[in-house]
Amino acid sequence: MIRRLNLPDSAEPDREGLLHAPSAARNQKPILDALGPHLPHGGLFLEVASGTGQHVAALAAEHPDLRFQPSEPDPVRRRAIDARTRDLPNVAPARYLDACTPGWGRGLRADVILTVNLLHLISDAEMAVLLDEAAQAIVPGGLLAIYGPFLRGGQATSEGDAGFHMSLQRQDPSIGLKDADLVVSVLQALAFAVDIVPMPANNLMLLARSGSKPGF
Repeated sequence: MIRRLNLPDSAEPDREGLLHAPSAARNQKPILDALGPHLPHGGLFLEVASGTGQHVAALAAEHPDLRFQPSEPDPVRRRAIDARTRDLPNVAPARYLDACTPGWGRGLRADVILTVNLLHLISDAEMAVLLDEAAQAIVPGGLLAIYGPFLRGGQATSEGDAGFHMSLQRQDPSIGLKDADLVVSVLQALAFAVDIVPMPANNLMLLARSGSKPGF
């Protein structure tokens, strides 16, 4: 599902005509640092909702042994992703994927799945579909990484997060920041072992290891 929302950090074209989100530039290194020690040597890395392609491009440049598959439901963004990653031989063309629609996980065998700043833009029901499909798509022992802002104990941890949550709910009452405990409980019910990593700007990285390979 594509929602047209008024967000404080919407992507804008840069001087080269590529889509550029300031928040992606800010959180790029923390995300690379958090993921790096947990990535396999080789395998398929699927990014769900790749947006501008800034994250998949940075990850692919740093991990040439992995094969990267960006995805996006928005055709404009898919073209922007392909333009950004065209010189990276380990990045496939961006594919259409609506992660909130049932069925996309069947037939996929990903070693790593990443989604950045997506959960607060979808409903609880859509999140349940996304996580269930990811559990089907990921190999045993594979890594599902989820980055973004979260509520803790049902509360925002900063005035900025509280305001952001309210602004999202004014636009669509079904969306907004998810409670970290709720997301972890859903992941655990899907047989993931979850590690919560604090990140800059009150964000979290949830590192969820599937099935038969416990621990990090």
